Amino acid sequence: MRVAVAGGTGLVGRYVVEELVAAGQEPVVLSRSRGVDLVAGGAGLDAALDGVDAVVDVSNVTTTSARKAVAFFDAVGRNLLDAGARAGVRHHVVLSIVGIDRVGLGYYRGKLRQEDVVRGGPVPWSVLRATQFHEFAEQTLDRVPKPLAVVPRMRTQPVAAGEVAQHLVKLALGPAQGMAPDLAGPRVEQLVDMVRRLLRARHERRLVLPVRMPGAVGAAMTGDGQLPVAGAVGPRGGQTFDAWLAQHVQRVQHGVSGGSAGGDGRRG
Repeated sequence: MRVAVAGGTGLVGRYVVEELVAAGQEPVVLSRSRGVDLVAGGAGLDAALDGVDAVVDVSNVTTTSARKAVAFFDAVGRNLLDAGARAGVRHHVVLSIVGIDRVGLGYYRGKLRQEDVVRGGPVPWSVLRATQFHEFAEQTLDRVPKPLAVVPRMRTQPVAAGEVAQHLVKLALGPAQGMAPDLAGPRVEQLVDMVRRLLRARHERRLVLPVRMPGAVGAAMTGDGQLPVAGAVGPRGGQTFDAWLAQHVQRVQHGVSGGSAGGDGRRG
């Protein structure tokens, strides 16, 4: 089975490609480096999707602007779906984010547009909403120049990117489900605490400045806005943030890259 991966060179995309190969499937990476422009008219998409059975979209844009995020996800979604319909793709799978309909961040508005485009598109679809990845703590830290570490106050239930990829591949190889159950990690964490533990593990001294976002956005982020809905039944990852952190530090010490934001930079 041929499965196209939009954003296949990014953090989750690389894991998706690995999972497909391990499952005996044939991944097709959709990226500019492979001659495919997902935004500008979908150049190269028709050729790339020839013979493809399913598409997994983990493409991403790094922005906090609602306008830019909406424009990107609208364009990519429509280009992938239109080309997929022409190619006879039978299943379109999208990675989204838990809580985007409860937290009014600009980036999340783009993800909501992506979901809307998929729902109204011509290809049977599945959407998997997942919580922030363990890597989000490092991404947050590395956005701010030393010696400060400005960190938003946020509750999250982080999940391993590799486990997200496993769920995406399982979805792609099966029939379309519409909105799949939310995927979250095993434990609720405070982002500020995650960053502090990361700094200790990196033997790095920085002044951590917790910041609460204003208004309803801040209330949602410090509350349950980015957690699975209470009582909802859904899959849970097994790797904790501390387990990921120990593994990540070991990889860095041995000079092995643990992956950056790439094609799915979490998030918001």
